[in-house]
Parts: sequence; structure tokens; C-alpha cells
Amino acid sequence: MFSALLALLALITSAVLTVIFCNYANKNCLLDIPNQRSSHTIPTPRGGGLAIVISFLLFVTILYLRNAILQQVFLAFTGGGLLVALIGFADDHKHVKVKLRLTIHFIAAGIGLYYLGGFSLGFTEPTSVFSGILGNLFGVVFLVWLLNLFNFMDGIDGIAASETIFIAGGAASIIIITGGWSTGTLILLLLLIAACSGFLIWNWPPAKIFMGDVGSGFLGIILGFFAIMTMNNGEMSFFTWLILFGAFFVDATVTLIRRIFTGQRWYSAHRSHAYQILARRLGSHKRVTAIVILLNIFWLYPLACFSTLYPTYNLLLTCVALIPLGWGVYRLGAGNEES
Repeated sequence: MFSALLALLALITSAVLTVIFCNYANKNCLLDIPNQRSSHTIPTPRGGGLAIVISFLLFVTILYLRNAILQQVFLAFTGGGLLVALIGFADDHKHVKVKLRLTIHFIAAGIGLYYLGGFSLGFTEPTSVFSGILGNLFGVVFLVWLLNLFNFMDGIDGIAASETIFIAGGAASIIIITGGWSTGTLILLLLLIAACSGFLIWNWPPAKIFMGDVGSGFLGIILGFFAIMTMNNGEMSFFTWLILFGAFFVDATVTLIRRIFTGQRWYSAHRSHAYQILARRLGSHKRVTAIVILLNIFWLYPLACFSTLYPTYNLLLTCVALIPLGWGVYRLGAGNEES
């Protein structure tokens, strides 16, 4: 009951704060102005993801003060997560140089990884190549890629918040299926779902406010922290998380690789992700967001469950989940500016 009450309060807090930040953005001209690379057509307030950051971290702090979560978890989430949110908030107001942003991202990832006890894939021995220094370096890169991946994929109404709700909800249900009813991880995942749901009320197509870098980067690294926690605890494996992240991971990765190999300025703003191409062809953000939600529920989620229940087939199930997505994204023309 206490967890449910906290989640409800987090949802209400997030929804109210989103309205407040929407008014703040309008008064201070913090607007996303449409251009040739935009997927929207009217000026829209941005930076509303700050509501998710504040509501989530506020109730994480309450849990910590009640000794419901470990100090290491609290320091990872508030230290690494808040650092990413702050640099994102600054970038939403005034463009921050890429080198500085990436430096902060790596520092934040390092902080989180340190407090969470390092990186473990959840299915390898401590003596494997994915342990020690090499494992932790991989872990830092993994976290930085996730937070930037969410930034890349937050380009149409409702997609990043709904994706986070799916990933967090999927992880929570898998932990329950495997018998993890009493873990503090479940409470934290529930809070993240609630905070995103409160924001999604105003971000659902047609969006009244955008998330901005303050929200997208924060969600990416926080979900990464959850992945690290559950892999280290043996609750979930790297493959299961990869399947849950599948829709965003495949689109962002295929797009980036194609842009690099075709000699494009891969680090520049663009609108050649598969979901952006599909939004233009269908003429609707809502339809594309709904398609991604259905894909998550009926394709990726069952395979993520199977990968947990039948770990022997982890790699096979991951390939089954992601390869068709990769082919579809490629066929849509992801990474091709002319698509």
C-alpha cells in the first residue's frame, strides 16, 4: 500500500510540475521552433522532462530516508542521474558543446557504475572478459550510449515516455515472474513508471510540451542504472534488457551506423530515424507511437520473458527479437536523409 501511495503521489507531482514547467517555458520563450529537421509543425514548449526528474528523485529520496533502498542505489540515482539532468537542462536553455556534454555523461556514468558495484552481464563468470576494468569500461560506454540513444529517439510526441513505461514495466513484471516480489528495485521501477505517466498526460500526441534533453538523457541513464542493478543481482541478464530496449536500440544503432558509412555528419541533428520517416509517411505521431507500443507488447516483451525463463537460449532469442527489427528499420531507409 505504501508503494502504491508513493507511486500515485509521484504521478500527481509529475503531472502538476509538467503544467508549471509548460507555463515557465512559454513565458521564457523556451520553445522548440520547427525547422527542416523537425518532426513537428508548431512551436512547442520544451524541457518538461524536468518534472520527471524532480518527481522521481524526490520520492527516491523519501524511500532512502525510510531505509527502503540502499545508500549506494540512492547515490547512484541522485548523483549520476542529476548530473545528466543538469547538463540536459542547460542544453535545453542554451546549446552546450558536444565535448562538454559527453564529458559530463561519462562522469555521470562512472559515478553510477561505481556506486552500483561495477558491471556484470548477469550470465558470465567473475573471471570473464566482461569483469574488472574491461567490464567497467564497457559498462560506462553502455550507459553513455543509452542516455544518448534516448536523446536521439525523443523526436515525436509521446514516444520516449511511453517507451520508458514499457521498459520499466516489462522489467518489473519479469522480476515478479522470477520471484522478486520483495526487492527494492520493484518500488523504484514503479516510481519511474508513475513519474513518466504524469508527464505523458501532457506529452501524448498532440503534445502540449516536449521532454527536452533534461528528460531524455535522464531516463536513458536511469534505465541503464536499473539494468546494472538487476544484472549485478542476478535478477535479469544483459540479453533480456537488450530485448526490452530493442525498439530504440535498433533504430538508433542502425541509423547511426548507416550515417557513418555513407559519410554523413553523423553527429549533426537530423530526422532520418526510422520512427521519424514513418511519422512523415503516415502523417501522424500518434500512429507511430502506438505502433511502437504494440511492437513492444506483442513482440519484444514475450521474447524478453522467454530469455529470462530459458537463459540457455538467450542469444538466439535476442537475435530473433532484434534482427527482424533491424531489417525493417533498414528497409524504411533509416540513416538516409532522403527517405
